[in-house]
Amino acid sequence: VQLVESGGGLVQPGGSLRLFCAVYGFNVGNYDMSWVRQAPGKGPEWVSTLSRGDDSTSYADSVTGRFTISRDNAKNTLYLQMTNLKPEDTAKYICAPGRGSSWGLPPRANWGQGTQVTVSS
Repeated sequence: VQLVESGGGLVQPGGSLRLFCAVYGFNVGNYDMSWVRQAPGKGPEWVSTLSRGDDSTSYADSVTGRFTISRDNAKNTLYLQMTNLKPEDTAKYICAPGRGSSWGLPPRANWGQGTQVTVSS
């Protein structure tokens, strides 16, 4: 099992980025999938979860209305579309199999290495 994130970079406040998570070893459509992020000097923070089956989504309050999680089963890839980015969104973004919420992170097994997003003028 391997998850490989890409798409991060440096963006100005108000800008947009689309993150990618290529999944190897299992079918992304058969699992709940999540994004978490970790800012420098802080612990991981849950960002969003996409449920298997009904494709329902959930988001942390801090990103609701600005971020959109989705997947392409044919490409076995998870996405995170981020708009109206703010400096406080600066973090390493990590994709993970499993469900998270405001009360807890998805299981730590099989997390990706992450892609860095820096929001700065």
